[in-house]
Amino acid sequence: MLANVYRPGIVLADYWVSEKYDGVRGYWDGHQLLTRGGEVIHAPDWFVAAWPKIPMDGELWAGRGRFSHAVSTVRQQRPDDAAWRQMRFMVFDLPGHKGPFDERLRELRATVKKIALPWVQLVDQIKVPTHDALRTMMENIVAQGGEGLVLHRGASLYRAERNDDLLKFKPYDDTEARVVGHVPGKGKYQGMVGALLVETPEGKRFKLGSGMTDEQRRHAPAIGSLVTYRYRGVNDSGIPRFAVFMRVREE
Repeated sequence: MLANVYRPGIVLADYWVSEKYDGVRGYWDGHQLLTRGGEVIHAPDWFVAAWPKIPMDGELWAGRGRFSHAVSTVRQQRPDDAAWRQMRFMVFDLPGHKGPFDERLRELRATVKKIALPWVQLVDQIKVPTHDALRTMMENIVAQGGEGLVLHRGASLYRAERNDDLLKFKPYDDTEARVVGHVPGKGKYQGMVGALLVETPEGKRFKLGSGMTDEQRRHAPAIGSLVTYRYRGVNDSGIPRFAVFMRVREE
């Protein structure tokens, strides 16, 4: 399941609310861990020992502000035990369950309790009564180093698509674009990448340089990779305004 962006006017009573964890999406197919794009994640045997032979969807998370640790740990072909000891699998859904999320959540609570491993944790889901309370919750989490909130419609079935059954609520908009070129740097960025030339799914191309570190400019995301950026609306031509590079998206 993929999330749309939250907007005022939705019926909050229909949704469960949780923190949006800034990690790497992990999909347990009942036998192995996979990325969102279907690549095998080489977790240590002990990490997935005693996991049930049913699909679980979640986030491989190292804590607030530790996205880089999560990515470097998950990418390794030979698992680093010490690094994985700092990881948690934050479980938020049961893809194989045919019922609505309200029912899946009840089953998920029982499943995580039965697994009984400290690094497998249920994502806390609560009801929030008003939009003002929702915004306050989001701002408190962001102030503590979190990314934002996720809203999950209780009546929704698990569908591998982007729709309003799942909504994300952050203090900014963010999305992905494909890297199609590298723009050479000038001045203090001479010999490095000055900006990425990226293309949106709608075919809009623009330069994305703000937010990149010197290290990212020296070793720029490869052409063809997906990157995540944040922005503040779009201009009349459809180009994002004030776009800022965030990270390479793990597929």
